Amino acid sequence: MNTDFFMSEKNILGRDLLDIRQNIGVELGELEGRKILFTGGAGFLGYEFLHLLASIGDEDGRIPVDLTIYENFSRGRKSWLSKLSEQSNVSLVEHDITDPLPECIPMFDYIIHAASIASPVFYRKNPIETIDANVNGLRHLLDYARKRGDRGKPILGMLFFSTSEIYGDPSPDAIPTPESYRGLVSCTGPRACYDESKRLGETLCVNFSQQYGIPIKVARPFNNYGPGLSINDRRVIPDLARDMLDGQDLVLLSDGLATRTFCYITDAISGYVKVLVSGRSGESYNIGTEEPEISMRQLAQMVAEIGKGELGYKGKVVFSESSDLEYLTDNPNRRCPNISKARIELMFSPKVNLQDGLKKSILWYSKNKL
Repeated sequence: MNTDFFMSEKNILGRDLLDIRQNIGVELGELEGRKILFTGGAGFLGYEFLHLLASIGDEDGRIPVDLTIYENFSRGRKSWLSKLSEQSNVSLVEHDITDPLPECIPMFDYIIHAASIASPVFYRKNPIETIDANVNGLRHLLDYARKRGDRGKPILGMLFFSTSEIYGDPSPDAIPTPESYRGLVSCTGPRACYDESKRLGETLCVNFSQQYGIPIKVARPFNNYGPGLSINDRRVIPDLARDMLDGQDLVLLSDGLATRTFCYITDAISGYVKVLVSGRSGESYNIGTEEPEISMRQLAQMVAEIGKGELGYKGKVVFSESSDLEYLTDNPNRRCPNISKARIELMFSPKVNLQDGLKKSILWYSKNKL
C-alpha cells in the first residue's frame, strides 16, 4: 500500500483550487467584490466551485465576493456547505428554486443556476421535480434578471448548466460532437425528463437573451468527475470507486463497450468561469475533454490498476445486468465533445489527464465515502 497516497488527501481541495486559480486569473478578477447567487450548492458542481468563489481574497489580495447559496437540501445537508456558510461573506439560504424567489432578494451581479438532478438513477425517480428545476426554476431567475434590466440595473452575467445529454445518442459523423449538432433525443423515453427539460432551458436562455438582452450563457458539461461527486451518486466513476474501496469486484451493469471522455473537475470549473465571464450571451459551450475516448471496460480496468498500485486492491472487473429493465434505454453509445468553440473563444484548455484525475478522485473517496 502506498502510504504517501493517503498523506496528501487533506490537501487535495487546496491543490485543486490553486490549479483553477492559475487557469482563470483574468476571469477571477472580474468576479472579485461582486454579489453572486449560486443555486443548488450542495450538488457535485457546488463543492469546488463554491470553495473557489468563497476563497477569493483569502490569499491573492482580491476583494472577497458576497456569495449567496440557494439549496433545498433534498439530498441532505452537507457538512462542508454548512461550514462554508460560517464565513462572513457567505450566506446559505434554504430555498427550493422551483418556488417563487424570496421577496427581499438582493441585487446580484452574477447568477449561476446549478440546481438540478443530474444522476440518471435519481432523475428517473423524480422526473417532475427534475423538469421543474430545469425549466420553472430557470424561468424564475430569468424573470428576475429581466426586471433588473427594466429598472436600469442589469445583471453582469448568468450561467445555465445544461448537459451533453441534450445531444442524445449522436450519429457517428457527429463524434466529436460540436455545439451545432441538433441532437438525436427521445422526448418520451426514461431520460426525457432530464434531456428535454435541459433543451427547453436552453431555448429559454436564447430567447431571453435575444428579446430582453439578458447576458445568459450556457455550459454543456461532458462527464465531469472528481471531489464533490458523491460516492452514492450512482454514476460510473463513484460506483467503481465504491466497489474498490469496499474490497469488492468492480461491477459494470452493461457490456462495457459504450465510450466516454471524462473531464476532471478543476478543468471543468475553469471552463465554467470562463463561460460565465467571457462567453457570448445566448451561446452554448461544450465543456469537457476530447481525449481519451475510452470504453467503460477500459475505465474500469484503469480504476482497478490504480487501486492495485496505490491500495493493494485485489479485485477484478466483472459484468452484470441491472434489475432495472430500462437502465440502459437511450444510453448513448458514444459521448465525446468537440471543444474547439471554447478553445478559440474562451482559451479553454483542459490539462488534467485521466490517470491523474482518477487517482485524485479515488484519494478523495477514500476519506469521503458518504
